[in-house]
Amino acid sequence: MTPAPHVVALGGGHGLYASLTALRGRCEVLTAVVTVADDGGSSGRIRAEMPVPPPGDLRMALSALCEDTDWGRTWRDVLQWRFATTGPLDGHAVGNLLIAGLWDRTGGIVEGLDWVARLLRCEGRVLPVSTEPIVVSAHVEGRDGVLRRVEGQVAVATAQGRVRDLAVSPADPAVPAATLEAIADADAVILGPGSWYTSVLTHFLVPRVAEALVAAGGRTILTLNIAHEDEETAGTDRVDDVAVLRAAAPGFVPAAVLADATHDEPRLRAAVEDWGARFVVAPMRADDAVDRHDVGRLGEQYAQLLAEVAAGGSAMRR
Repeated sequence: MTPAPHVVALGGGHGLYASLTALRGRCEVLTAVVTVADDGGSSGRIRAEMPVPPPGDLRMALSALCEDTDWGRTWRDVLQWRFATTGPLDGHAVGNLLIAGLWDRTGGIVEGLDWVARLLRCEGRVLPVSTEPIVVSAHVEGRDGVLRRVEGQVAVATAQGRVRDLAVSPADPAVPAATLEAIADADAVILGPGSWYTSVLTHFLVPRVAEALVAAGGRTILTLNIAHEDEETAGTDRVDDVAVLRAAAPGFVPAAVLADATHDEPRLRAAVEDWGARFVVAPMRADDAVDRHDVGRLGEQYAQLLAEVAAGGSAMRR
């Protein structure tokens, strides 16, 4: 199969790590566009002390793209290493501190990330969705029927109830030119898997990124999650996920929606096809876990769809 020349993958955390790992070696140029709403743990502490985006999800993406050599793997492990002390370093990831230090030293968010990528000899580039730290908030309807406002990624992700709306602050955050250029120039865009509200939908709440994604819809593969039992999607199903994304991103229609074979449900298929997208199902669940993709199987599905994109995309919406 001919690889697609340039692929952009959007998301955050473990979901983006999986898609980047699956995409490695299957495209000529790979760029990650990473959410910057995390406010927990080491990232939350850094963004509270410095006027910078939370580095944790960016660190994860850099680690996923490290060169597959002793050098790259060693630096990947160093970046992911967390201190276990009784002092202020406890819980901090080395990579978060390194990224924050380079931002402080260089004065540039994108420049600092590029320096870390060179250190790891990354096979791809990592860019933030915004150079500003984003605060995500939501109105959540509890089991008692009361609507409550929660603020912060951790609070939204662990809210007990159904998310009724989502917002970010600032409402129109600064977006690096490199991020918009990467999406516009990409031959294919991968969105998801990942936390639906805090890693996937948040991209559509950044106006300039949303515009770029709407324009790239015909080149986009949306990957649905394996698991659907986390707090932020409690009481909903994948049909609701599709409906929420359609409401949040009017005008966005992906070329294909990729789901695990266990989710080949008539209601979901109908919802995707009504959206105007192709519904693709395949066995992708990891053998040793019920809540995550096997990156090899995920990569095989990406390879097939990316080959269609490289051939002109004629089969993408079949």
